[in-house]
Order: sequence, then C-alpha cells, then structure tokens
Amino acid sequence: MKPSRRGYGDSVSTWAGLDAGVVPIVGAPLAGGPSTPALAAAVSEAGGIGFLAAGYKTAAAVQAELRELRALTSRPIGLNLFYPTRDAVDEAALQAYAERMRDEEQRYRVAAGEPRWSDDDWTAKLEVATRERPDVVSFTFGCPEREIVEWLRDCGCRSWCTVTSVAEAMRATSMAVDALVVQGAEAGGHQGSFENGDEEPQALLALLGEIESATVLPRIAAGGIADGHDISVVLAAGAVAAQIGSALLLATEAGTSLPHRHALEGDAETRLTRAFTGRRARGIANRFMLDHGAFAPRGYPEIHYLTAPIRAAARELGDADGINLWAGTSYRRAGEGSASELVERWAREARRA
Repeated sequence: MKPSRRGYGDSVSTWAGLDAGVVPIVGAPLAGGPSTPALAAAVSEAGGIGFLAAGYKTAAAVQAELRELRALTSRPIGLNLFYPTRDAVDEAALQAYAERMRDEEQRYRVAAGEPRWSDDDWTAKLEVATRERPDVVSFTFGCPEREIVEWLRDCGCRSWCTVTSVAEAMRATSMAVDALVVQGAEAGGHQGSFENGDEEPQALLALLGEIESATVLPRIAAGGIADGHDISVVLAAGAVAAQIGSALLLATEAGTSLPHRHALEGDAETRLTRAFTGRRARGIANRFMLDHGAFAPRGYPEIHYLTAPIRAAARELGDADGINLWAGTSYRRAGEGSASELVERWAREARRA
C-alpha cells in the first residue's frame, strides 16, 4: 500500500468537510449504554469530535441528550443514526431461537421480549437532527437517499456513512455524503454493513487501500484503533481521522455497565456473533455467545428485541455471561480516566509518531 502524503497537521482545520477541530480523533457512537452526552462532550472538548448514539432511544430522548451535549460543549459534535433496513427473516428459525431463550428466562427470572421489526424512530430522529443541527450526522447499516443528505446539508449538518466494502463506499459516494467511516473487521460492536450477510469482513488497512482507489471522499478509519500509534498508522494509510470506540469504554464519562467494565479488564478473545441481536457484532466471548451463537438466525432487530429483557436482567445482576460485551480486537488497551485526558494523550502520541 502506498503511503499517503497527508501529515498529522493537515487534518487540523479541514478534515472530513468540517471547518473546526484540533485533533483527527472521532469518538465512536457506542450505542446501547456506553454513549452519554458527557462522553461525547469530553471528546469534543479535547479537540476531537464526540458522537452521541441515537440507536435504541426515542426521538424525544435523543433531542434531550443533544441539548444536554450542546450545553456541555460549543465544539463540533456528531449524532449517529441507524439506517432502517429489513431482513428477510426465517420465521421458523426465529421461533426456534425464541424457544432456546426459555432456559435464559428461567435463569434470570424474566420473560423474553417479543421479536419485532422497528425502524428505530427513523423519521422522527431525522427531524430532531434538522432541528438541533449537530455538526455531523453519521449513518450505520445503510446510506440515506441523496434528498436526505441534501436536506441535512441545508440545515448545516455534514453526512458521514459507515461502509465495510468498496461497493458500499461507491453507493455512499453516489448519495453525495461528505465522508466515509471505513469500518474494518477489528471493530467492536455491530458490523455497519448495508446488508446483514455472512461475508467475511475485511481488515481495516486493506479496506482503506481498496476504497482509496474507488472514491475521493475523505475516510475516517474505524476498527482496532486504541492509541496514538494506531492513529498515526491509519493517517499514513490515507485516512483523515481515526474513530475510536472500545478504547473509550472504560472512560469516566462512559455509561459502560459494571459487568462490561470488569470484562474489559480481562483477556478473553473476541468473536463475531448474531446471538444477541441477529446482526453480526464483535464482542468478548461469554457463556451466552458460546451457548447460542451457532443457532442465532439472521434477524435484526427482531432478535435484539427478543433478548433485550434477558440482557437487562443479567446486567442488573452484574452477570457478564448474560450480556453483550461489545469490544474490538484491541480492547485490552482500553484505559481508565477522563475521555478528554485519553484523547489528549492519543493526540500527543500521534504527533510523536
């Protein structure tokens, strides 16, 4: 892969279509609990761009959190939305998986949820974005139509799209988004692919190189990035910034649950699984994943809603074996402390590198 001529300082004021910023670091949205206004604000205050996750929340809750975030920082902020897609679900396999949850119901003394599809309050959240006007609105699981991208741009919001392949990058480019979040196989949490398929995800550096040949859009690298050295590597590979998620899970401001925090301090392997939500996601291997992963059908968000009450009960009990422990391959390098301190440290390390 040919090295980029882009240097660290080149991204200070112009990267990914923004006119402000100090360091090329993006705080990943971290949907499902870890995302908080305080976490996003801390990243932004350190000179990066902090993101708030809209996933699994009502539009009203997202609006309230955006306003709280705006009260905490005047620096650039981002909001992440789940693009609504609908899988062709094998109903028999889904029912069989629901039956597998009976043992979990007994274990945690709670009823499993009803498998159902939802667009995650898509239209209402878009309207919140146009009213509250975060600097960036990013999308996961798909790319919105050009009309939506232009609507957001008219409201002062840049649009970024998460991509996991050249084909997705080309699709997003055709929709006139401002930048691509290129997610490699190393990333924790859900694979942000447009289709909920079984293709083997590509490693980040290889994917960055392939997409560079397909589009001129700025690329934000995501997956397995945990310190300043990692940031310098992806910048040298042509990215304009690095998106960091798992390395922020132990931050003071993160809403990461106590059992998840304890698991992050261990050394268990990570795996891709559909066991918790029906869509492939990388997490630390635990009992639930090992017991059910081989049987989980493709079905998002149906399986998410099925297992959500079980996971909530396990989390309340502090049982790390019953919850999704989303984490990327570099999670063992996650550090404690304020997210602002972590971002500032990574920025110093990247400059030295």
